[in-house]
Amino acid sequence: MSNLFLFLLVVQAIVGAAMIGVILMQKSEGGGLGVGGSPGGMLSARGAADFMTRATTILACLFVGLSIVLAAMASVGGRGASTIDTSLSKSAQPASGTASPLTAPAQPQPVDDPLAAAAAAGAADTAPAPEKK
Repeated sequence: MSNLFLFLLVVQAIVGAAMIGVILMQKSEGGGLGVGGSPGGMLSARGAADFMTRATTILACLFVGLSIVLAAMASVGGRGASTIDTSLSKSAQPASGTASPLTAPAQPQPVDDPLAAAAAAGAADTAPAPEKK
């Protein structure tokens, strides 16, 4: 992984955390577009809300831009050697002379639920019965 990619990844994490903080600090207006005006200036409530809105917009644009750049860098960097590791695809061989736990006959288990026991008995009834001699 290149140093630039790692640096941009850290910057995106910081921008994301800052964006979360700015969004959580905003005051809920609740009035939508019908909110009345207030005196201008940065020290008024409306001026602070305008600043928070601008900060949210700038941070969101930075976040999306960094996401696009990081995705492009990852797709270009991922075109190297594309070999598939087949070292784990070996099939298991059972030991000779011993029964495999996968082929052992299933033993009936005690059931605490009478409905499950009835369903299991019903499934057993639908199987063909062994011939009696």
